[in-house]
Amino acid sequence: MIGADMNTYKIAVLPGDGIGPEVMEQALRVLDAAERKFSFRTERTVCYVGGAAIDHCGKALPEETLRVCESADAILFGSVGGPKWDALPPDERPERGALLPLRKHFNLYANLRPGICLPELVEASPIKNSIIPNGFDILCVRELTGGMYFGEPKFYGERNGETLALDTLVYKKSEVERIAHVAFAAARGRRGKLCSVDKANVLLSSVMWREVMDAIAPQYPDVELTHMYVDNAAMQLVRNPGQFDVMVTENTFGDILTDEMAIVCGSLGMLPSASLCRNGSSTFGLYEPSGGSAPDIAGKGIANPIAQILSMAMLLRYSCRETAAANAVEEAVRRVIAAGYRTGDLCSGSTGEIPVGTTAMGDAIIAALEQPHLF
Repeated sequence: MIGADMNTYKIAVLPGDGIGPEVMEQALRVLDAAERKFSFRTERTVCYVGGAAIDHCGKALPEETLRVCESADAILFGSVGGPKWDALPPDERPERGALLPLRKHFNLYANLRPGICLPELVEASPIKNSIIPNGFDILCVRELTGGMYFGEPKFYGERNGETLALDTLVYKKSEVERIAHVAFAAARGRRGKLCSVDKANVLLSSVMWREVMDAIAPQYPDVELTHMYVDNAAMQLVRNPGQFDVMVTENTFGDILTDEMAIVCGSLGMLPSASLCRNGSSTFGLYEPSGGSAPDIAGKGIANPIAQILSMAMLLRYSCRETAAANAVEEAVRRVIAAGYRTGDLCSGSTGEIPVGTTAMGDAIIAALEQPHLF
């Protein structure tokens, strides 16, 4: 944070690929409105990342982009990737070449993904209305810098005349303890229920994971800790998502479960994500929508910008500590949905829906932020 008269925050803006730039544009327009309303400033530097960076700079994470991120208070990230770059070697593709290195470089170990199915969007969920008549609200806490994605050794090649691929699932006790405290603290601030998801009946890493969770639980006597195997958790998210308050799990399981959670919420276009590293009193984070770059609809003006807008709200909450502004943005989104505004991914054909495109959805959210009494 810089500036004397007004709180000012330096934001690295990485729009990415596909629909990334167009939904990012709406998030920044909403951020402009939040700044006017709540009297703070952001200094933004826009940089290439992912496929766009490969095309313009020759690599998915250019040094200039990394330097800008290092000098920022937070990163607002778009989606990256697409078929255009699938022929590149795996480590040079947009996802592995940009997103994973950023997580590792900044030690972004805690991924928070809220899965909220608003009552007005129950029709958009594939779950029966009788199961979720009033929607649901889940927070998934995913360990983000350990497990198979980063474990060593890794190998892909020929051995003894046969192609061999090797990934290593490794966790240190300290890594599990660190994410456990994040999850318990989150549950303490919500409904007081924490479900730890593992595969302790098969994996030794999960045996340790469960032991660490049980050892830390007494420090949070106001939180009810339960355990669930990952295969059962995947089933329960479809069978009865409302039973969950906070879920915590390791990297690979979390990647899979949060995408499932997004679908049962109704659309990937609604779900934000925050990847955080807490250092003392400050929190550095990378904030991104949970969905992909959707190159098939890029440039058509129909993409849902809400996940990117809500990711920006999480940035305001965790890295800038502009809690009132974050709450107001989230409330503006709820008001707009309650008023019937729907991008194509949210339309169910119900009476009262107002179909809109990307820019019109941004317009509505800005109006609800600036004049909430009209919604």
